[in-house]
Amino acid sequence: RRSGQYTMNHDHSKKTPDGASFDRSGSQDSLDELSLDDYWKELENIHEARGNNHEERVALVVKEPDEGELEEEWLKEAGLSNLFGESSGDSLESMVFLSTLTRTQKAAVEKRVETVTQTMRKKNKQHQIPDVRDIFRLQNDSKGKVCDGSESSTVRTNEEKTEALNGKKDEKKSSHEDMPFSDTDINLEIPFAEQAANLKDSSMGKICKAGGGDTLLPNFRLPKDKTGTTKIGDLAPQDMKKVYSLALIELTALYEMLGIEFKQQKAVKMKTKDSGLFGVPLLVLLEQDQKKVPGTRIPLIFQKLIAQIEEATLETEGLLRIPGVATRIKNLCQELEAKFYEGTFNWENVKQHDAASLLKLFIRELPQPLLTVEYLKAFQDVQNLPTKKQQLQALNLLILLLPEANRDTLKILLEFLQRVIDHRDKNKMTLKNVAMVMAPNLFTFHGFGSKTIEQSEFVMAAGTANVMRFMIRYQKLLWTIPKFLVNQVRKQNAESQRKEKKDKAMKKLLKKMAYDREKHEKQEKTPNDADVPQGVIRVQAPHLSKISMAIQLTEELKAGDVVARFLSQKSGNVHMLKREEVFLYEIGGNIGERCLDDDTYMKDLYQLNPSAEWVIKSKQS
Repeated sequence: RRSGQYTMNHDHSKKTPDGASFDRSGSQDSLDELSLDDYWKELENIHEARGNNHEERVALVVKEPDEGELEEEWLKEAGLSNLFGESSGDSLESMVFLSTLTRTQKAAVEKRVETVTQTMRKKNKQHQIPDVRDIFRLQNDSKGKVCDGSESSTVRTNEEKTEALNGKKDEKKSSHEDMPFSDTDINLEIPFAEQAANLKDSSMGKICKAGGGDTLLPNFRLPKDKTGTTKIGDLAPQDMKKVYSLALIELTALYEMLGIEFKQQKAVKMKTKDSGLFGVPLLVLLEQDQKKVPGTRIPLIFQKLIAQIEEATLETEGLLRIPGVATRIKNLCQELEAKFYEGTFNWENVKQHDAASLLKLFIRELPQPLLTVEYLKAFQDVQNLPTKKQQLQALNLLILLLPEANRDTLKILLEFLQRVIDHRDKNKMTLKNVAMVMAPNLFTFHGFGSKTIEQSEFVMAAGTANVMRFMIRYQKLLWTIPKFLVNQVRKQNAESQRKEKKDKAMKKLLKKMAYDREKHEKQEKTPNDADVPQGVIRVQAPHLSKISMAIQLTEELKAGDVVARFLSQKSGNVHMLKREEVFLYEIGGNIGERCLDDDTYMKDLYQLNPSAEWVIKSKQS
């Protein structure tokens, strides 16, 4: 940066020569010191704001883990605690889970089980400790093959891997290697770590050249998937839990395949505020907000601050970059704490730049970072991945790993930031400018104490700004659940059902469920309903006047067409429903519940899940 322009509270006098670029990885656009001015100025504003706040903040203590503790915690997070400890014999569910993993995912699990096993042996635990190799030998898929992670499984073709994920052979499909994706296409069918391994094996991995400017970020897009794109929020909670476990394993496998250490941080529990607005844990805040507005998923103060900024105009020059007066911000904070929930706070006194400063303050003051203690370092490390495509893949998995409250709040923030950027011709806030200003607020978390931050600030400035740019630019892609994860969930569900059917008690339960359902639907059924002809699906619409309809499947029939047929019935509750609120759902079979996007080709999906039921309902019900 220009000499002497900004004076930081800590020593940034060891500047690199003029014009030096922050190009630690071949993937990030070069950002010279001049272009980092907004970043350093924002950091200076943050230090000034903290200086005016005379309250001593308690630094969040990150616990130094004991030997094997990180790995043990990782296995618990991945839902694989059955693989070690006293419950290691009761691991049927884990065996089903492991049978759906790819070679790179298995390698990540094996590595951690091995570490935990060795640690337990050292501690002379009395319970039985399984040999890591035995765990993987025990897995048999439905065809009787042994998934032991041996050499033979590491040389499978991409076609075989995809077939394993789908749980069936498809003669019509050609190898994925015969269908090359362009540089801007994101392949969501083959696991990311497997893609990285294939690039490594073939030595054909091309590293994107660095370069400046917003326009140089690739125009990444998702190739059309005929079975439908799955977004976060489309799956039932029990399936999302499986997605979380798989995403953790996949992210770990991807980082390790690319030579990046993946370690979750763990915060020591500390006393936090149990009421108020600023410095309150997200979940506590939402709990008190839901008493005011039932069902709200975003903190009310966060929503109000964004609305306040937008109420004026997003064309204000320097929006988000120009700070409010620090003393005024402090007074507004105190007044909001006292009057916000009473509804007596006078918002007319809040200037636009003050509202923007309060929004950033809210993010910084969270007792734990919005990107979480566990994954903040992993988000920062995205900058070290070799290619932009791999950086995007890692961010996609990290978004899936965030707790719901954090993820929902981040989504609202990123959508707002994009709206600011949409007015860049007037407000002069380009994608790069906004990323520079917001990165210190999300990545330089006060709770870790000053030492960690100050020593790494200068090094990570350009990198975290680039991660911020990625999150804003590709936010729609990041909220997509990769098809390979959905396929693995389908396979887990199918394997579990197969095992459950062998249990007599489950059979009795299924009979009772079938009887209850038959009794419930008796009046709705016609004599031919039980015998739906081949190539026809029966779609239920319990909330609409026409309860059910037989739909003939064709090559071109889409989910949106099915919904349109029901809504064309001009009677009952149809007129009360908005088209954009009504969706077709895939329920049961090899999935819990999945909301279908309108462009889903029904025949292709039916072939993937022939046992599913099809229900039309609104997303709220």
